[in-house]
Amino acid sequence: MAVQQTQMLPPQYVEDLQKDLGQQLTALTAAPLDTSRFAPQVAGQDQAQQDAYTMATTQGQGIGAFSPYITQAGAYSGPQGYQSFMSPYQQDVIDATLSEYDTQAAQGLQGIADRAAMSGNLGGGREGVMRAQYQNKSDMNRALLQSGLLQQGFTQANQLANQAFGQQQALAQQVPQLYGADVNTLRSAGAGQQSQAQAVLDAQREANRLEAYEPYERLGYQQTGVASIASGAPGQYQSMVTPNPTPLQTALGIASVGGGLLGNYGDYLRGVNTK
Repeated sequence: MAVQQTQMLPPQYVEDLQKDLGQQLTALTAAPLDTSRFAPQVAGQDQAQQDAYTMATTQGQGIGAFSPYITQAGAYSGPQGYQSFMSPYQQDVIDATLSEYDTQAAQGLQGIADRAAMSGNLGGGREGVMRAQYQNKSDMNRALLQSGLLQQGFTQANQLANQAFGQQQALAQQVPQLYGADVNTLRSAGAGQQSQAQAVLDAQREANRLEAYEPYERLGYQQTGVASIASGAPGQYQSMVTPNPTPLQTALGIASVGGGLLGNYGDYLRGVNTK
């Protein structure tokens, strides 16, 4: 006995829509997406950041900026450190002072002679003793005066050397700090520019991504409409393109749309074969 089978087929316009949908899906997925257009990109360093790096790593600037000041400080220390600060006029001052002293001392000797002449002892033994005593004391005072002048010059030069030593030490600390401040300023300014460049790259990548997925978005919307017509139930389309999706979300979205389209296309083919 023959078996009679009844099959409810969708209206012709629905089959036409499903067929057209299948053809579009085949054509759309035939060529791979050019993902390089919306691949993540990293903005390069700004010139200010490059300058900051150069300054920070250049010998004598960021690296070893303290070195010349420490070297100079070393020249102001030790037994000979004071010599650079000795007054070039010190010997002139000493010579002039001693010359004046000798003049005054000679006047003192003349006074002894004058007093001896007045007392009738000129050229006598008493005058000789007085002159010898006076000369010995005068010579001692002259030596003390000269040594005092030399000690005064040394003390002043040594104080200046200690002062210069401290100044060089302070510069050895301050100069790297100033270089560091410049480096940080350049780095900060460059980071702002790099962030702006990165934002531009991200915006362009997002625009390229939306453009690349627009055909899939349109086809997915069409699929929802066709499914709604075929089932008689209203459908709700959910966009697969969301702001800045992760690669996994993107892959799952494409798989979901492709699977739905292929499922409907398979139903369409089965319906055709049963006619």
